[in-house]
Amino acid sequence: MDPSALQSPELQQLLEQEKERAMMTEMVGKLTSACWDKCITGTPGSKFSSSESYCLTNCAQRYIDMSLIIVKRFRNMQ
Repeated sequence: MDPSALQSPELQQLLEQEKERAMMTEMVGKLTSACWDKCITGTPGSKFSSSESYCLTNCAQRYIDMSLIIVKRFRNMQ
Protein backbone atom coordinates (compact mmCIF):
# COMPACT_ATOMS: atom_id res chain seq x y z
CA MET A 1 0.00 0.00 0.00
CA ASP A 2 1.16 3.46 -0.84
CA PRO A 3 2.17 5.24 2.42
CA SER A 4 0.84 8.54 1.09
CA ALA A 5 -2.62 6.98 0.85
CA LEU A 6 -2.64 6.68 4.64
CA GLN A 7 -2.30 10.45 4.89
CA SER A 8 -5.32 11.27 2.70
CA PRO A 9 -7.94 13.45 4.38
CA GLU A 10 -10.70 11.07 3.31
CA LEU A 11 -9.03 8.11 4.98
CA GLN A 12 -8.30 10.11 8.11
CA GLN A 13 -11.93 11.19 8.30
CA LEU A 14 -13.13 7.61 7.81
CA LEU A 15 -10.80 6.36 10.52
CA GLU A 16 -12.01 9.08 12.90
CA GLN A 17 -15.65 8.17 12.21
CA GLU A 18 -14.98 4.49 12.86
CA LYS A 19 -13.14 5.34 16.06
CA GLU A 20 -16.09 7.43 17.26
CA ARG A 21 -18.53 4.66 16.32
CA ALA A 22 -16.50 2.11 18.30
CA MET A 23 -16.40 4.47 21.29
CA MET A 24 -20.19 4.94 21.15
CA THR A 25 -20.77 1.20 20.97
CA GLU A 26 -18.49 0.68 23.95
CA MET A 27 -20.20 3.47 25.88
CA VAL A 28 -23.67 2.05 25.23
CA GLY A 29 -22.48 -1.36 26.41
CA LYS A 30 -20.99 0.04 29.61
CA LEU A 31 -24.00 2.27 30.22
CA THR A 32 -26.40 -0.63 29.76
CA SER A 33 -24.43 -2.87 32.08
CA ALA A 34 -23.90 -0.29 34.81
CA CYS A 35 -27.43 1.09 34.80
CA TRP A 36 -29.06 -2.33 34.51
CA ASP A 37 -27.10 -3.64 37.49
CA LYS A 38 -27.97 -0.55 39.52
CA CYS A 39 -31.64 -0.16 38.63
CA ILE A 40 -33.04 -3.62 37.91
CA THR A 41 -32.83 -5.58 41.13
CA GLY A 42 -35.25 -8.40 40.39
CA THR A 43 -36.44 -10.32 37.38
CA PRO A 44 -37.92 -7.80 34.95
CA GLY A 45 -41.50 -8.23 33.83
CA SER A 46 -42.97 -7.20 30.53
CA LYS A 47 -42.63 -3.53 31.58
CA PHE A 48 -40.34 -1.62 33.91
CA SER A 49 -41.83 -0.24 37.09
CA SER A 50 -41.95 3.54 37.38
CA SER A 51 -39.03 3.50 39.84
CA GLU A 52 -36.95 1.29 37.51
CA SER A 53 -37.77 3.52 34.55
CA TYR A 54 -36.83 6.67 36.49
CA CYS A 55 -33.62 5.06 37.75
CA LEU A 56 -32.59 3.92 34.25
CA THR A 57 -33.29 7.34 32.76
CA ASN A 58 -31.41 9.17 35.51
CA CYS A 59 -28.48 6.74 35.42
CA ALA A 60 -28.14 6.94 31.64
CA GLN A 61 -28.28 10.74 31.66
CA ARG A 62 -25.63 11.04 34.35
CA TYR A 63 -23.42 8.51 32.56
CA ILE A 64 -23.69 10.45 29.29
CA ASP A 65 -23.04 13.77 31.06
CA MET A 66 -19.89 12.40 32.69
CA SER A 67 -18.69 10.88 29.43
CA LEU A 68 -19.06 14.25 27.69
CA ILE A 69 -17.15 15.99 30.48
CA ILE A 70 -14.33 13.46 30.19
CA VAL A 71 -14.17 13.79 26.39
CA LYS A 72 -14.03 17.60 26.64
CA ARG A 73 -11.29 17.35 29.25
CA PHE A 74 -9.16 15.11 27.02
CA ARG A 75 -9.71 17.38 24.02
CA ASN A 76 -8.58 20.38 26.06
CA MET A 77 -5.44 18.51 27.10
CA GLN A 78 -4.41 17.89 23.49
